[in-house]
Amino acid sequence: MKTLSRRDFIKATSLTAASAGILPALAGCASTRSTPKAAGVRANEEIRFAVVGFNGRGRDHIKSLDELRAQGEKVRVTALCDVDRHVLDRAVKEYADKGEPVAGHQDIRQLLEDANVDAISIATPNHWHALATIWALQAGKDVYVEKPVSHEVWEGRQMVIAARKYGRIVQTGTQSRSSRTGIATAVEWVRAGNLGKILISRGLCYKRRGSIGKVDAPQPIPPFIDYNLWCGPAPEEPLMRKRLHYDWHWVWPTGNGDLGNQGIHEMDVARWFLGEMELSPRIAAGGGRLGYVDDGTTPNTLILFHDYAKAPLLYEVRGLPQRTGTEKMDNFKGASIGIIVQCEGGYVRVPSYNEAIAFDKDGKEIQRWKGSESHFANFIKAVRSRKYTDLHADILEGHLSSALCHTGNISYRLGQKASPQEIREAIKAEPDAEDTFQRMLGHLQANEIDLAATPLTLGPVLKMDPKKERFLGNAAANELLKRHYRPPFVVPAKV
Repeated sequence: MKTLSRRDFIKATSLTAASAGILPALAGCASTRSTPKAAGVRANEEIRFAVVGFNGRGRDHIKSLDELRAQGEKVRVTALCDVDRHVLDRAVKEYADKGEPVAGHQDIRQLLEDANVDAISIATPNHWHALATIWALQAGKDVYVEKPVSHEVWEGRQMVIAARKYGRIVQTGTQSRSSRTGIATAVEWVRAGNLGKILISRGLCYKRRGSIGKVDAPQPIPPFIDYNLWCGPAPEEPLMRKRLHYDWHWVWPTGNGDLGNQGIHEMDVARWFLGEMELSPRIAAGGGRLGYVDDGTTPNTLILFHDYAKAPLLYEVRGLPQRTGTEKMDNFKGASIGIIVQCEGGYVRVPSYNEAIAFDKDGKEIQRWKGSESHFANFIKAVRSRKYTDLHADILEGHLSSALCHTGNISYRLGQKASPQEIREAIKAEPDAEDTFQRMLGHLQANEIDLAATPLTLGPVLKMDPKKERFLGNAAANELLKRHYRPPFVVPAKV
């Protein structure tokens, strides 16, 4: 059965809806509902939410909104959307059982015609984030979108353009940005020069990831899942992994590996400390998918180097444990999933989403910050004020941090197999990268990885024009800035 695009769906239903007086003007512009809200008329009224995709992180969205409502915030979940009919029907029933019926939609295009929805939160797989956001903005909705905000660099910039064009509020799901008395205060303290010049801002994602297994033939799609809708902008290919859900993170058509999954949080904070508001001018990455053979294609071991003028931003991914025979993970200066900002006079450790600790050059603690606010409450505040500057994680911030992950992955994907000796020779001019690589080698040796049998991949050094967000002199890299969309699920060139 042919699936209509959002605009075709609107055209096909316009006569019926218009006769009932319920269809806003959605063909390429914000809905009529956006005018009163933009003027602040609804500032003190209830904000009606829809949650899109809630087989995982989206459940937390629902919980957060319900908790805020219980605390007296004027918000309410009025609609739910998921391509998995079992997931959708179960959640709709839960609300009905509480005496609070909500609308259920399997197709987001139908949801966006719902006049009983003011804002949507998106927790779909990564490949749907940009298109769902832009369609929602065109429909006059405000958006909370999970990280990474995009699957490729180009579509992230399109999200920023659309948000500004339609005057909508778009919050990125990088919750560390709402740690105002914690991380934000530490950022200001470091930028004020209390530890001297920043030497390196380093993100760490040492997070255990096991094998996703290997299949010999396409796997069946459950009949209660609309697979065409699930694939959306991505190719509708046979399912060649055991699990449809979650393991999409580890294949390129739908995911971005742990760099774009967990890593985006730490990438965002590392960039925050540097204060950089453009992509880096020089990028290189290397690593591999090591320790098992499965259907995943993204690396579980990676080093990424962003060569900012102020100070380099280094990022490390480790999915294997500290050593063979344990599930314990490595740490660097006390952090496993976090950020280490190395300065002339010491360093700052950010070990969680809501705290930071400063140390002097001898490793003695000298300052500590902690505390966080509700990220959803901050979004709601901005929805009421109509000021995107009230957001802790505006879509521009989300785009830049997501894109730093994507450009690193592009270097890796264009890489060639190389021996440790060849990699050392290639990075010898960068002492920080060389030291990081030596630690990675020790980690792989502790996991008994034979790099002769499964060599590492060394990506090329890519140069970028940060203002144009295009690579210089590398057509293959530029090709990976934007995907080939599957009609009708196409992120528009003109939003």
